[in-house]
Amino acid sequence: MKYSKNFLLGLYRTMVRIRSFETRAEELSLKGQVLGYVHLYIGQEAIATGVMANLRREDYITSTHRGHGHMIAKGADVNKMMAELFGRVTGYCRGKGGSMHIADLSIGVLGANGEVAGGLPIASGAGMAIKIRKTDQVVVAFFGDGASNRGPFAEALNWCSIFKLPVIFVAENNHFASTWREETTAGKSITDRATGYGIPGVSVDGNDVIAMYETTGEAVARARRGEGPTLIEADTYRIKGHYIGDPEQMYRNKREVEIYWEKEPIKRFESQLIDMKIFTDKDKTNIWSKAQQEMDEAIQVAQQSEWPEIETALEDLFIDDAGYDY
Repeated sequence: MKYSKNFLLGLYRTMVRIRSFETRAEELSLKGQVLGYVHLYIGQEAIATGVMANLRREDYITSTHRGHGHMIAKGADVNKMMAELFGRVTGYCRGKGGSMHIADLSIGVLGANGEVAGGLPIASGAGMAIKIRKTDQVVVAFFGDGASNRGPFAEALNWCSIFKLPVIFVAENNHFASTWREETTAGKSITDRATGYGIPGVSVDGNDVIAMYETTGEAVARARRGEGPTLIEADTYRIKGHYIGDPEQMYRNKREVEIYWEKEPIKRFESQLIDMKIFTDKDKTNIWSKAQQEMDEAIQVAQQSEWPEIETALEDLFIDDAGYDY
């Protein structure tokens, strides 16, 4: 066996924790208890899990509007995450950011971002800071297939290539940028675009957590050696709608979703672990039970937390280092 049992089960636990958080968030949103739009990561858990297994605490990531999985895999506090979804003062943004704007600088998360492709320039800036400081940190910039069609994608890849910055660009191609990928994205693959910037482009099965781990590991090692960025395209599928409540029946059929449910990454990894003879039904029950208990506790903490005071509505909006009174 190439990897230890503890390592493999650790990957599985992370994916289960992400799935458990997302399913509870969906339930609560449909009940009207979670505020604002919520974009679920269900079906994409192997990407965040495989990528983050290569990173250190001090490494950076930039996330997207579909960022809960990134946060959990990087080590975020699910109590603070859930409180943020509830709009409570104990949340990461004191209840003011909601699902799409969670950040935790202490673990290198430079923020989720409601702006499509908004995290790519931020990742480039972090990469430049690393080069100036001469540390061996890396940055991972997550984005969707739709973001690859926006200007910041081209600008970020160009800038990072010129200066050989330690940035790994991870395109989570879930086939939908609010509509069919084929209707919005030219070319056969996003990785083909890497050639134009003189950097490696790698396509990988985004539902295979081991493949994600190994592919990202090579890109991270390359970045730490000072050899510059890599573009990774992880092919996956967005199991749920673009957001909770999305009328997805207008652009895809139910049977297609059912087919992809059979290919989803957690079930697939379970089969691999069983074949390796290191995973039992008892293991599965224990891991899922602990994850569900963790989410139950997070919900309870969130529900018992206070709402932000009205008087604080304009706080935490600016960093004033110039003496201006906003």
